[in-house]
Amino acid sequence: MTPSTKRFIDLSHPLTSETQIYPSDPAFQCKAHASHAKDGYCVHQLSLGTHTGTHIDAPYHFFPNGRKIGDIGLEELVGDVAVVNLSGLKERQRISWEILQPYEHLMQDCQILFINTGWCRAHYQTPMYLSHPYLAPNVAVEILARGIRVVGVDTLNPDETPSTFAPVLEGSDGFGFYEAFLGAGGIIAENLTNLEELLEAQENTPEGEKWIVYLVPLNLTEADGSPVRAFARKARK
Repeated sequence: MTPSTKRFIDLSHPLTSETQIYPSDPAFQCKAHASHAKDGYCVHQLSLGTHTGTHIDAPYHFFPNGRKIGDIGLEELVGDVAVVNLSGLKERQRISWEILQPYEHLMQDCQILFINTGWCRAHYQTPMYLSHPYLAPNVAVEILARGIRVVGVDTLNPDETPSTFAPVLEGSDGFGFYEAFLGAGGIIAENLTNLEELLEAQENTPEGEKWIVYLVPLNLTEADGSPVRAFARKARK
């Protein structure tokens, strides 16, 4: 199915035992609790962290008084999206506002911004995935000033991720983007996939149609984050 005829694009990684996670986070597990053969029906037990796979971060992730997942309305997680294509970036490259500024015009009239680094397509489920490019804190300040309230990346983390778990990150910004964006009440989506497909679909969508993004979390109340089923749907304007 070509992008011009396709009406849904899945932006979520499957949750499996191979799902790549942030160093020290709990691994995903799905094991049988009841079976057809023994019990006459099937039930599975899930074990995972709030930041497993494709997920969103609520401000509470970093701020004790910040909004939790249960405080975020679904209307904040559905809407028009701008996709910026930065594929071709180098290992652990710092993405400053100067790199994003040429795409500023794409951020008009939408509150959701996705940044495609190409890192997911090239390196997901490899050690190199941890060496992704990352966003400078000034990017958070600038995109917030332009009305963006949800930012999504095709990487493990908008800030730099250590190669192995350690309390000190390798870069000089630490959790600078997290703190600036979540501290202003924003929401961050991580581990998105198929952003190249969404970008191509947007470029080939006929006039009178557009792509709407949905980031649907679990209906949690006290959590700092949640796995999401992220997808895009073609709709009439």
